[in-house]
Amino acid sequence: MTEPDELLELYQFEGCPYCGKVRQKMTKLGLDFIARQVDKKDRTRVEEVSGQANVPVLVDPNTDTVMPESSDIVEYLEEHYG
Repeated sequence: MTEPDELLELYQFEGCPYCGKVRQKMTKLGLDFIARQVDKKDRTRVEEVSGQANVPVLVDPNTDTVMPESSDIVEYLEEHYG
């Protein structure tokens, strides 16, 4: 397994099943990450980062990747850190 040099960031909110799916994969892979809480009503920060308002969004500073969509994120994590 490749260890990231810098911490991954996950823009998410509690109670979101898609965000939970990504958190679960990151935990299973033993990855340390920063969980950035997104306000359900004010998604300005996630829009600034990703260009869209939906969560989850993964930011991987190790590969300059910004990625939405839980299934795509899980696949990416497996490929790069699994």
